[in-house]
Amino acid sequence: METYNKIMLYFWLAASILTTIIVTIMGFVEGFDRWSLYYVFAGMSALMYLFKRWMMKRMQRHIEYLEQQKESR
Repeated sequence: METYNKIMLYFWLAASILTTIIVTIMGFVEGFDRWSLYYVFAGMSALMYLFKRWMMKRMQRHIEYLEQQKESR
């Protein structure tokens, strides 16, 4: 499961960067008045990356806590 989480973490980072680049290029080519709305998708994928990273760190701390509790018994 950890491999899947890492893959998805980097997927959201790549999606955010790629979407930002594509929207910016298309904004220069066809005009930002038409493409500026698509920055929402770049922002959403960036937020998904940050949320995924936060949840992975939170889960790791929880696993360490459970192991610590198990050892103290």
